[in-house]
Amino acid sequence: AFFARRTNTKLLSVALGFSAGVMIYVSFVEIFPKAKHSLVGELGEAAGYWATALAKFKKLYRMGLFTALAIAIHNFPEGFATFFSALRDTKLGIAIAIAIAIHNIPEGVAVSIPIFYATDDRKKAFVYSFLSGLAEPAGALIGYAIFFSFFNDLVFGIVFAAVAGIMVFISLDELLPTAREYGQHHLAAYGLVAGMVVMALSLLLLA
Repeated sequence: AFFARRTNTKLLSVALGFSAGVMIYVSFVEIFPKAKHSLVGELGEAAGYWATALAKFKKLYRMGLFTALAIAIHNFPEGFATFFSALRDTKLGIAIAIAIAIHNIPEGVAVSIPIFYATDDRKKAFVYSFLSGLAEPAGALIGYAIFFSFFNDLVFGIVFAAVAGIMVFISLDELLPTAREYGQHHLAAYGLVAGMVVMALSLLLLA
């Protein structure tokens, strides 16, 4: 918001598309396979597939309700997801942290720009964006406190499936529509592809 022009939204469109590409790629390539592997190992192949799908769609429905809430609440499960993933698999945790960190850049812009447009106050826009981001470390701490004694393959599988569903839903329901709204359709598509390429390269470097 400190550097934004009130009439220039093309960069925001590309950034939102980029963020969606990162989150979709890491969800399908890294998180969802981990969920399937954990659940199949714990429940058996048939039950594992069904539990993965049910957890995903249940969380998708819940996220449909959560999208009406503030960005702070939206950020809370992201901190929770990063903590769980890093606890289970360091490489996966780093990948998700990268995805969420990149996602948080345009998300912060998405929070601050409307406030800046409405109030013409850069400081207020920054403060609201900063406060909304504090929900992520809170999510990690609370998740640790609640689930520390319950960690097993079944819990990890359900959480990974839920995280994948949440990230894909956020990308398709929030990021891409907003990217198209604030810029040309092709800009959002270019950002989406760029995000997937960057995430693929980062995962190769971590391999």
